[in-house]
Amino acid sequence: MNEPLETGLIGGVEKRDIKVVEYDSDWPEKFTGQENIIRQALGDSALAIEHIGSTSVPGLAAKPIIDILLIVEDPGKEELYLPQLLKAGYELRVREPDYFEHRMVRTPDKDVHIHIYPPSAPDVERYRLVRNELRQNKELRDKYGKLKQELASRDWQDMNEYSAAKTEVIDEIIAAAQVRLK
Repeated sequence: MNEPLETGLIGGVEKRDIKVVEYDSDWPEKFTGQENIIRQALGDSALAIEHIGSTSVPGLAAKPIIDILLIVEDPGKEELYLPQLLKAGYELRVREPDYFEHRMVRTPDKDVHIHIYPPSAPDVERYRLVRNELRQNKELRDKYGKLKQELASRDWQDMNEYSAAKTEVIDEIIAAAQVRLK
């Protein structure tokens, strides 16, 4: 009989220092290298591979972690993509079957996070709206960058607490993006 799969944060909460650094012009190239690894591992199973998060926004200070959005048809069918990603060197960190089947894998160095969603997940559009608005809106980009620097100076139990503290500004960015799209 198969044991149930571990869900939530695989391996539990990790205390990590939150370090925000100035924009690094090598980040897009680092993303491209990872995109190539993912594409080679998954082929057509990867419906989309996009650079998201702060490292995808030129000029924005960020944690030096490349965030990638990977869209697959059904993340709940791990056998169709996860073994290939593990073989390519990534490790499973998050399994959230109750949240649009979200999965997250990362590099052992913890400097690349790949967020895996189906096309219908609301986070797909949210990630795109935030990225695109921050690329276009200097005022919000500066506000967000300043908040991130201030939050990074605090002591956090884990990265999820740090992320949650940015919610209000992220919602403001999404609202601005939605107004721009109307």
